[in-house]
Amino acid sequence: MFMRLIYDEKLAQGAYLIGCQKTGEAIVIDPERDVDRYIDLAKANGLRIAAVAETHIHADFVSGAREMADRVGARVYVSGEGGGDWQSKWVGDYDHVILKDGDSFSIGNIEFKVVHTPGHTPEHMVYVVTDHGSGASEPIAVCTGDFLFVGDLGRPDLLESAAGQAGAREPSARRLFESAKWLGSLPEFVQVWPGHGSGSACGKALGAVPTSTVGYERRFNDALRAAVGQGASEQGFVDFILEGQPEPPLYFARMKRVNRDGPDVLGRLPQPRQLSLPDLVGLDAQQVAILDTRPWPQYRDGHLPGAMSFPLRTTFNTDVGSMVREDEDIYLIIEPQRVEEAVRNLVRIGLDRIKGWIDSAEMAGTPHSAIPLVTTPEVEPAQAAKLIDQGIVDVLDVRRSSEFAAGHLQGARNMAHTRMASRLDELPTEAKLLVHCQGGIRSARACGFLQRLGYDVINMKGGYEAWQKEHAGATVR
Repeated sequence: MFMRLIYDEKLAQGAYLIGCQKTGEAIVIDPERDVDRYIDLAKANGLRIAAVAETHIHADFVSGAREMADRVGARVYVSGEGGGDWQSKWVGDYDHVILKDGDSFSIGNIEFKVVHTPGHTPEHMVYVVTDHGSGASEPIAVCTGDFLFVGDLGRPDLLESAAGQAGAREPSARRLFESAKWLGSLPEFVQVWPGHGSGSACGKALGAVPTSTVGYERRFNDALRAAVGQGASEQGFVDFILEGQPEPPLYFARMKRVNRDGPDVLGRLPQPRQLSLPDLVGLDAQQVAILDTRPWPQYRDGHLPGAMSFPLRTTFNTDVGSMVREDEDIYLIIEPQRVEEAVRNLVRIGLDRIKGWIDSAEMAGTPHSAIPLVTTPEVEPAQAAKLIDQGIVDVLDVRRSSEFAAGHLQGARNMAHTRMASRLDELPTEAKLLVHCQGGIRSARACGFLQRLGYDVINMKGGYEAWQKEHAGATVR
């Protein structure tokens, strides 16, 4: 048996290439959309991708299942559980199998048993993997998708918080409580191959170790122990699992729709053309999205009017997905060697309209008199305090609500930066906004987004951490 984890650091997402070395057949579990990576890896190891499977309809990235089926003719395995609203509508054009709880299928000598594990989503299922080619009669691993993570269980609130289904949080949490009991039927040595790691918004306490075992998780996973540990109760679990979940990025609701109905087939990655700086200056930044990937200090000190600040950090996908619409043409200010990286990041969240790019070096040394550049004001906490005391600014805190609840500036308004685009009607249009987060990174993204929309903003350097160091006691808890 062959297995490789293919991990996306920005989305903290893991796909699994699992192959039978005797027959040369392989399957990919939960691939992202740029499937050439999996195909190349399979070929390099003497395997042919014969199948592709999903654990559920994903919310945080565009599934590559359709792309894989179209590209190599892979058979598609998807869930048939959860009711009509949670069925993949696109599979009819491809060789496919609709799976139910208790079903099984084989790739070469490797068996995959299907277990329905609702809670994170109604249709969610996991795959218990047994390598019969090695003579084993017990499973080696379970591909847990977004059901069980290292250190956490999949959050059950997304149907309500991301997809807008009012009243779905608590019933989903109760279904997750019941699903977790199934883990007691597995031997402790069975490996856990989860769909996400630390940094994903699909849970609140995901570990940074990529894989684990059932036995280890039973002992040290707080969420799992709340469900099946000594003294566990259903209501206690519901309260625990729903508390402190971070606000989901705004694009999650769109991903659910795209993956259910079927993403467009790419065929190949978009090939944006290289432009010159004057070409970009001639574009209307209110009609197209200009993503400036330079470091924040460079953007802050001079950027094109309407351009937004999105350095190619680990949060690039999440930030852009929450602030750029799917119907907007996209232009990049970027280092040439990173164009493909950015394109891959964007198509993974369904932003395909990438039309052009300029070398970020063209911005270096460009005088404001030659090209109409604008700056983003930024102040130290001491200066921010004076602006607040003088009533010159309204304070906008773009941290998560749980961070805000733990301590915040007097009179601050709170909205997570990944949800701002849906709450703009709550912002005063005439006020000067002092924007801050915990350390100054998220607020930088928020400032670029708000400036594009015409808001008068100031970023507080160093964020709430810097404020606390300089103004001890000036918080509300």
